[in-house]
Amino acid sequence: MSAAEASTMSPEAPPEDAATPTPPPSPPAQVRPGTWTGPKRPYDLVKEFVVALVVMGLLAGLLALVFSSPDDKGVTLQQWARQNPSDFVTTAVTELDGSSVSAGYGPPYNTAGNGQQIFFLHMQKWIGVHQPVDPANDFVIAPLSTITGNPTLTAALARYKAASSSQQQAWASAYDTAISKAPNGDPSQVAAGDYGPVPTMTASLLSLAQEGALDSQLVNQGSGFYQDNYTKPLLFLADGGYLADLANAQHLTGNQWGMMNETGNYPGQAWLWLYTMWYQISPFNHSGNADALVWALMMLLSLGLILIPVIPGLRSIPRLVPVHRLIWRDYYRRYGSAPKPGRPPDQES
Repeated sequence: MSAAEASTMSPEAPPEDAATPTPPPSPPAQVRPGTWTGPKRPYDLVKEFVVALVVMGLLAGLLALVFSSPDDKGVTLQQWARQNPSDFVTTAVTELDGSSVSAGYGPPYNTAGNGQQIFFLHMQKWIGVHQPVDPANDFVIAPLSTITGNPTLTAALARYKAASSSQQQAWASAYDTAISKAPNGDPSQVAAGDYGPVPTMTASLLSLAQEGALDSQLVNQGSGFYQDNYTKPLLFLADGGYLADLANAQHLTGNQWGMMNETGNYPGQAWLWLYTMWYQISPFNHSGNADALVWALMMLLSLGLILIPVIPGLRSIPRLVPVHRLIWRDYYRRYGSAPKPGRPPDQES
């Protein structure tokens, strides 16, 4: 072989059975603390949302169809005066003689009482009168003073205003007693007596209410531009028996587990069951300070709920009553106790 041929030949190939070098092993992947290393499975969030929305929508519609409550309109003074005029007139008389609930309520409406208290804490009295209400003037005299073109009423009002407070009280009390003795409590059937101008005044107030004018007048008093303060008409309604009869018919009174926030919108929010429950048990069901005591108890329970994570014993309830193990039973059946952050279940010590 010539030197030229030798120089053009490729180098000798290595044997076929020669060992191939193995690359060095890769370093283990670093697991960031807090990274979940347990089992995973795909989850369709959109599908879950749509299914839940459709199922809950159908269920809510079915329950509303079967168990829905009536949606009555708000009770008005006009409705009261038309449907139970005797009760309306009787209530108006109690406003004049000062025997109504509103007249003796106390703060925040007047100084006729001390209000409710929590042991030695007279909070209602300490807050004082910040929404003054004079039932005789606000519910009866002031609305009647707006009526014009009625000489009989004008003379009756002038006579009433000119009389002393003791005389006004005597007229109203005598008429109140006469109504209670009349057949069916009908003011039109009272016996003759010295009632002064009170019968004329209450009859005119009844006509004003039946026309619907009294509702707007009581709301407008002190409401300002928006006219949304219903305190006075609600107090007037609550002094009579008509609203209580409506509540009793719908099982809304205190001893019937009833609860509502406003007229015409009952049975009220479901979360109020805990609040109204306390009114059914002693000592709240016979205490004159029930509202204040129940409020204090609910504030105490709410504070306890907020402080559960730091209250010994209560904070251990999830561990002592492991409801979460029941919910995630498939996981705990396969892996036992929960893995520590950053470590798979098979590496638990």
